[in-house]
Amino acid sequence: MELEGRRGLGSAPGLALTTPEWEQKRRPEAEAGAAGPGAVRARRFLLCLYLVGFLDLFGVSMVVPLLSLHIKSLGASPTVAGIVGSSYGVLQLFSSTLVGCWSDVVGRRASLLVCILLSALGYLLLGAATNVFLFVLARVPAGIFKHTLSISRALLSDLVAEKERPIVIGHFNTASSVGFILGPVVGGYLTELDGGFYLTAFICFSVFILNAGLVWLLPWSEAKLGSTGNGLQWGKTHVLYGKSDCDVQEAAPTRGARTREKTARPPWVEVVSALQDMKSLIFSEMWDIFLVRLLMAVAVMLYYSNFVLALEERFGVRPKVTGYLISYSSALGATAGFALGPILRLYKHDSHTLLLHSSALTCTLLLLYSTAPTVGTVIFSSTLLSFSTAIGRTCVTDLQLTVGGARASGTLIGLGQSVTAVGRVIAPLLSGVAQEVSPCGPPSLGVALALVAIFIMSLNKPRSGGDVSDKLKSE
Repeated sequence: MELEGRRGLGSAPGLALTTPEWEQKRRPEAEAGAAGPGAVRARRFLLCLYLVGFLDLFGVSMVVPLLSLHIKSLGASPTVAGIVGSSYGVLQLFSSTLVGCWSDVVGRRASLLVCILLSALGYLLLGAATNVFLFVLARVPAGIFKHTLSISRALLSDLVAEKERPIVIGHFNTASSVGFILGPVVGGYLTELDGGFYLTAFICFSVFILNAGLVWLLPWSEAKLGSTGNGLQWGKTHVLYGKSDCDVQEAAPTRGARTREKTARPPWVEVVSALQDMKSLIFSEMWDIFLVRLLMAVAVMLYYSNFVLALEERFGVRPKVTGYLISYSSALGATAGFALGPILRLYKHDSHTLLLHSSALTCTLLLLYSTAPTVGTVIFSSTLLSFSTAIGRTCVTDLQLTVGGARASGTLIGLGQSVTAVGRVIAPLLSGVAQEVSPCGPPSLGVALALVAIFIMSLNKPRSGGDVSDKLKSE
């Protein structure tokens, strides 16, 4: 109304300042001024979520590299140590989808707090474990509830517009990766002290408690759901505060949440109901996305599976130098999130095409690594692989949410993590068989799997989430 009034005054004699050109210049400034406080609060909320991701992987990566050494010090045989290590992956495999769906039903805030606190309990028990039985028992809470990153990504998908989602998730992955890089450095230093492992586990527990406090103190009441199907519109989009349908802590308006309001059924019943509703949709509409995720995950895992051994056998590179190369690649992969925004704008926010091209680049680089004649070629391929794989992971997650719709983002992201967990089980088996042929066998097999993924993506055209979302609404 104010702008219309000014426009009316502009037609009066003697008011030459209010020309149409002046109005066009003034309008964005007025809108920016109105959205300024909201944008600042939104940015603060997102930065806090990035800190949650950083602290989560920082605490975990302090302890995880030390687990194999500690369980052996407790008297476990290599076979028992391997079984204990794989049990965590099995728990993650079955719990990822369930916890993700549960977060859709009960809300992001409650599920985040429960997962963080129970994971903290697991690492506290780990620090108190004095025998193999207690060690195994301590891994159970973390194996079931260590899904902080998945729920955080689902929350981010609730908070931002669809075009901004891959960029924000890329930044979140970058913050988490920095924590994963710094954590082993701190853990390696602490473990050299007397009782180093127990001290490290207790510090990890403290980091998780700090993270829970951060989640509790987040300004949930300031962030409100917008009127669009994509959830909150933050940042450069219209920020909606004040009057709204519900808070962010109630997550997205999922089908399970709406049904719960009507029938007041227990959360576990809602979780089962939501999974049954989505099962046929996932297998009929999204099978190709999850299959591509599995194939590319196994391909990259095969590349890393014998990286140290292959460089030593092929080029005589010492494990210490290989460790530096892995850290270098990890650091570059962490920075890929910052490059995702310009790349997406170049692709006009077409995640399907970007995923196809990044997968083709990954396949080419795996082939180059497999046939590398010199260490320099290995460094070159590793440098670009860190970028292509990081971008591919973000794009496939965004594609899941785009096709599946944001109504069940926790379930979709959790299912994606379960698919990746299947890859963690398959990859070591395939790697062992491929290494019987050649040190270059695992990455060569990875090339074949990546080619299959590219072929599947080429045959299946990109789809929007409208059809699937409509089906979810109608059920």
